[in-house]
Amino acid sequence: MKHTKVLSFTIAMALSSSVYATVDATTLDKVEVRGFPFIYQGDNPKSAMKTDTELKDIPQSVSIITEQQIQDLALHGMADVLRYVPGANMAQGEGHRDAPVLRGNVSTGDFYTDGIRDDVQYYRDLYNVSQVEVLKGPNAMIFGRGGSGGVINRALKQANGDTIQSLNFQAGSDSFYRAQADFGAAINDNTAYRINALFENADSFRDGVSSELRGIAPSFAFGIGDNSRMVLNAEYFTDNRTVDRGIPSYQGKPLITNRSTFFGDADTSNASTDVASFDALYEYDFGGAVLRNHFRIANYDKFYQNVYPGAVNVTGTQVSISAYNNDTDRQNIFNQTDFIFDIEQTNATHRMLVGMELGRQDTQNFRETGYFGSPLSTTTSEMVSVNNPRPTLPIFYRQSATDADNSGVAKIAAVYVQDQMYFGENWQIIAGLRYDYFDMDFINNRSNLRIKQTDNTVSPRFGVIYQATPELNLYASYSSAYVPRAGDQLTSLTLSNANLDPEQFINSEIGLKWQLSQGIFTTLALYNLDRQNVAVSDPNNPGQSQLIDAQNSKGLEWEIAGNITQQLQVTAGYAYQDAEITQTISTTALKGAAIPLVPKNSGFVWGRWDINTMWGLGLGITSQSAVYTSTSNKVKLPGFTRIDSALYFTQNQYLEWQLNIENMTDKYYYSSAHNDNNISIGTPRAYILSANINF
Repeated sequence: MKHTKVLSFTIAMALSSSVYATVDATTLDKVEVRGFPFIYQGDNPKSAMKTDTELKDIPQSVSIITEQQIQDLALHGMADVLRYVPGANMAQGEGHRDAPVLRGNVSTGDFYTDGIRDDVQYYRDLYNVSQVEVLKGPNAMIFGRGGSGGVINRALKQANGDTIQSLNFQAGSDSFYRAQADFGAAINDNTAYRINALFENADSFRDGVSSELRGIAPSFAFGIGDNSRMVLNAEYFTDNRTVDRGIPSYQGKPLITNRSTFFGDADTSNASTDVASFDALYEYDFGGAVLRNHFRIANYDKFYQNVYPGAVNVTGTQVSISAYNNDTDRQNIFNQTDFIFDIEQTNATHRMLVGMELGRQDTQNFRETGYFGSPLSTTTSEMVSVNNPRPTLPIFYRQSATDADNSGVAKIAAVYVQDQMYFGENWQIIAGLRYDYFDMDFINNRSNLRIKQTDNTVSPRFGVIYQATPELNLYASYSSAYVPRAGDQLTSLTLSNANLDPEQFINSEIGLKWQLSQGIFTTLALYNLDRQNVAVSDPNNPGQSQLIDAQNSKGLEWEIAGNITQQLQVTAGYAYQDAEITQTISTTALKGAAIPLVPKNSGFVWGRWDINTMWGLGLGITSQSAVYTSTSNKVKLPGFTRIDSALYFTQNQYLEWQLNIENMTDKYYYSSAHNDNNISIGTPRAYILSANINF
């Protein structure tokens, strides 16, 4: 059984006499009813405001996936999480990376770990995560560049003095095996540890596809005196998998083929990712203000090679197969310093945040093209039968004339200030401003061409909250974000775009947040998001670029989560999205085209019913309407509805059994895509049996 030892360095101690306690408790303190299991309501997401602010006092749409939800639904990665976030889904990412689509904008770099950038292209696991926070809309005031449609933050499990002794074993369809360990305890009154570990091996319903994951994440916490604490976290994570880019299309639809058929060569399509990171968080409580410093260094080594399908011929009998590989090495070093304090006035209270961020990102990027037939061949593809879509010619890899061999150093310096103003009992105003200095030094190692780009951007944030009742808040907000020309992977800088202004994303939003009861929380948001400064060819000046406002997304997001009763937990959501290109960008991205992978309507519902102290049932439905696979709008994926379920059995206080059934009806559907000819088939019916051991 778990038990808790109070430590002098815990957050509750560190903050109880500090800035957070000086504001009206009815506004700021989280109500906790002991004995009532709020397992589907997450903790306040500190990443959203950098202060301890209740979810209902954050003027934007925020979705939280809790640790209990992760366990109940047997979620393992970001694609699993986004099935239960309204208005969000996951692009294919070429079968080797997370690529979320948030409010019509796709990105591979808008990921954060405890509020610090984690932006290399790879699949992120959930074994050491306490909750996942999805913050919708531009978030540059808090997070800096990027975050065009939103950001995803993983809050990690940390040492906190709780005694935790937990093992989780899973086995399932297609030779799936997974083991997780979570151990933690207090060493003494001022020191604690926690260690999370992961082992996973899996095959797939797809021919020749498999994966191997390993991870270990130790955490140590130290209390220093009565007013300060330090938490040290580290992680080593490795992911080796087959790169599966799915199936091609034919005549505007996915090619009809067997679910298991691999198009390309599974034996030589692989990705290898190694991530090593170290974090140091230090907090000092001045008895009325808090100083926080967070340092993170992370090394990423990512290689992938893929042999993948292209277009099918007009008769539908043959498909083109191409190949390339890419190697990326990156080191991120970031340091964030925040100072949080209150200013008391006669008719208002100000919670002030003043901060600074410094960062450096060193990137090496090297790509090779696959040539078919011989080492000196100039043929970059092979036509093969759709009934046996595997290349017959040997493939040799070397650099083409346009393949990247780049080095880049990005230097980041930012300062920001935010004021959370509380007027009486009903009104709040949130006003923030961030200045970013972004310097990119980019070298083409093949030509020794050196390109430098410096951007100075200012990102505002403004929100108004009206507390209609103690349980109901209404809000309106405005925010913006920038993406430099180097792109979210820092590899897109060229002579032609280096002097162009960054792309800009502007979001306006209104909504409500309502604590319907002690156990149920709901949100509703209406938003409008414009993408500006998109670079296109100038028709009047060939070879030159011009900037246009080229994309608009607007929609509605609704979400509800919590306990209807002590026995019934529910999470549900719905999104309506209208995302289109408003000005012609290219011959394949015309004015009026729908943004790819954005369904007009999508939704989900999941419920867990504990019948008694031993048995429980889970049932969920996810559904979305049709989507296009690219801006060409030539290929459409049909909508689908998928049903999942679970059975829970508590054998005793130490052992719980869990059976998850994914896609109960064995629905044949297409889950995502990378382009018109890289389409992912959704998983067929699958079973996962889990044993959760707590001792």
